[in-house]
Amino acid sequence: MGGFFGIASKKDCVRDVFFGVDYHTHLGKARAGMAAVNPTDGFRKEIHNIENSPFRTKFDNISGRIKGNSCIGCISDCDPQPLIIKSRFGIYAITMVGYIANADELAEECLKNGYGVFQPMSGNRINSTELITLLIERKDTLVEGIKYAQERIRGSANLLLMFEDGKLITARDREGRLPVRIGKSKDAFCVSFESFAYEKIGFVNYMELKSGEVTEITADGVKILEEGRDEMKICSFLWTYYGYPNANYEGRNVELSRMKNGKIMAETEMKRGTIPKVDYVSGVPDSGTPHAIGYSHGSGIPFARPFIKYTPAWSRSFIPANQEERRRVAKMKQIPIIELINGKDLLFVDDSIVRGTQLGETVSFLFGNGAKSVHMRSACPPIMYACKYLNFSRNNSDMDLIARRVIVELEGKEGLEHIDEYADGTTERGKNLRQAICKQMKFDSLEFQTLEGMIEAIGIDPCKLCTYCWNGKE
Repeated sequence: MGGFFGIASKKDCVRDVFFGVDYHTHLGKARAGMAAVNPTDGFRKEIHNIENSPFRTKFDNISGRIKGNSCIGCISDCDPQPLIIKSRFGIYAITMVGYIANADELAEECLKNGYGVFQPMSGNRINSTELITLLIERKDTLVEGIKYAQERIRGSANLLLMFEDGKLITARDREGRLPVRIGKSKDAFCVSFESFAYEKIGFVNYMELKSGEVTEITADGVKILEEGRDEMKICSFLWTYYGYPNANYEGRNVELSRMKNGKIMAETEMKRGTIPKVDYVSGVPDSGTPHAIGYSHGSGIPFARPFIKYTPAWSRSFIPANQEERRRVAKMKQIPIIELINGKDLLFVDDSIVRGTQLGETVSFLFGNGAKSVHMRSACPPIMYACKYLNFSRNNSDMDLIARRVIVELEGKEGLEHIDEYADGTTERGKNLRQAICKQMKFDSLEFQTLEGMIEAIGIDPCKLCTYCWNGKE
């Protein structure tokens, strides 16, 4: 996913940007970068790999190394950012959040027409931010270039640019799949993915960009360069998984939405008579916990925490690149409370079930510590389609998704013509899917939140939510 944070101020703001970016580290795991500009030194930047150590350790004391009344920073899932570009629009630093599905096609077009060159990265990939800059440069004005780049991209792109004079330009993706928030303080304005990130350092909410909106930000104010539109397709996973609990998007708080989600799920199951007899309802921490609290409230079953994630050593943002190492770290994070597991019937609520690998190991861990039975609930419907717009659930193949894989195992490829039935737990195919996953994962029972229940919990007009991962509708 990734996230960015920037400030235009009347005083040095590098330290504040450091804290603002640090509050985005739950959104990415690969690279982090910061850039500042001042009249004496011009642009200065640092980019570090954060796969094996937290952002804070790599950028600690950065305010002693670079200075600036304007500064931007980012957390990235893959590409080194921000980049510093010299162009006909001036020298600027740029970072992006999103995903370019047709990057190879656009890069080939640029090369064929002589629009620029690329510095190849590992695996012959190109830097998505570098590609964005070449697309921007093809138009006569910066705003036209930003609009053109976003129109040509299949995927999404939120942009943040910082110029020599200290002004920031930020643009929300044309479909509004991810948020862009602006905050205000006495002597500065900031731009952020997460609202709480600037609230913690003394800013208050100023505005939330609309889809396709482009703004200019200085220490004195905000100027709209391109009007946005109310239509959007914001990612539903922000409320289900990615968003931090105290974040707000489009006026909807993440934690409250998750608790409501769990409550709706429990009430639905009570009507169907499918809630098993268990000792405790628990969350798969951390993002599953508020869903489980809501489920507990809705069902009347006590909430408990049979295991805790040891985050002081293994933070949520720390995810090794190697699959075997990821499994080992996931196992090391889980600290059991034996008294709440041994001999107990347990129902767990997870935010989602994507590939199922890690969840299967969690269940083995629970049975290994004496659990009598383990029932599983997912706070969203079965994921049937790999995301085309962002990094979440994006795989090399749809067949990496456990729901898809099981459908083919049950019925062959012809089964994929009945995805809607498999998603619905009240149909014969839906029941078969759940039973097959239970058998593979060793759950005693399994159910998923309905799409309607998830949308109700978020509380936004369904037309404004992206639900592609579940129903394949763009």
